[in-house]
Amino acid sequence: MSARRLLQLLLLVQALAALGIGLAAVEIFGASRWQGLALGLGSVLLVRLLINANNFFMSARYASPTPDEYRLGPGARLRMFGEEFAASMLQSSWTMPRAAPRTRIYPGSGAPPVLLLHGYGCNSGYWSHLLPRLDAAHISHASVDLEPLMGDIDGYAPLVERAVEALRTATGADKVVIVAHSMGGLVARAWMRACGTGKVARVITLGTPHHGTCLAAFGLGLNAAQMRRATRDEPPECAWLRALAGTEDAAARALVTSIWSHHDNIIAPQTSSELPGARNLAVGGVGHVALGRNPRVLDTVMREIAAAPGCLY
Repeated sequence: MSARRLLQLLLLVQALAALGIGLAAVEIFGASRWQGLALGLGSVLLVRLLINANNFFMSARYASPTPDEYRLGPGARLRMFGEEFAASMLQSSWTMPRAAPRTRIYPGSGAPPVLLLHGYGCNSGYWSHLLPRLDAAHISHASVDLEPLMGDIDGYAPLVERAVEALRTATGADKVVIVAHSMGGLVARAWMRACGTGKVARVITLGTPHHGTCLAAFGLGLNAAQMRRATRDEPPECAWLRALAGTEDAAARALVTSIWSHHDNIIAPQTSSELPGARNLAVGGVGHVALGRNPRVLDTVMREIAAAPGCLY
């Protein structure tokens, strides 16, 4: 099942749950129709809110130490939570259930073309806030859906290779920039292991668990198992992550920019996103899903694209 179809199914289940709660309120407690509707929708929103809060709670159990300059006060924490909740709701309930992979080619663009790789449980709709920026800068780009949903990360490499070749053919560019969120960053590294680095101008990862995340233990599928991190074992990375790292030399690592948040609510410990030998850029006050829509993060992504070799825009 694709992420799109799964999210559509979950939306249907939520709608039926809201309807059932609303009807029960009307029939059993004598509420008005509007009150029943408000109670049904409010109940679904409350459950989604609690799920989001639980992610922050669980990630805090395994969190890495937060440097003093990144510590947040109550107001900043509330704003961060609100941004992450809004990002999660809009992506899962609106953008991704409707999305399809897209390609936009801008002839004569001064920038390398960009391939967008989403993360675990998502699809190409994740990039709805970056796409307008790429369009405004006339940067050719393409997005893909990484399927099967719970497949082997190495198994996505042929899909990435086809997308890279299609972009190179359409634009005449020798190299591409890859922008990847979460698991997508590991997919990019797995593709480079399989196909080499000769077609890569830059790989920009957002909140990628380069050393795994403890929360992957709660995920389903082979790809979730490949992102697992232990809390007491030494080394803590799973065997797949260790094997991936063992194939990379300094030149491959130098192609990577890792943008990550000290307050990521899915990657824990948060410093798991730091990749030795890469350009590591930390931010604060941004949750995991919100990395794809936060203006500070997207500004950084666009600067990294502009700094890629061969970029003239």
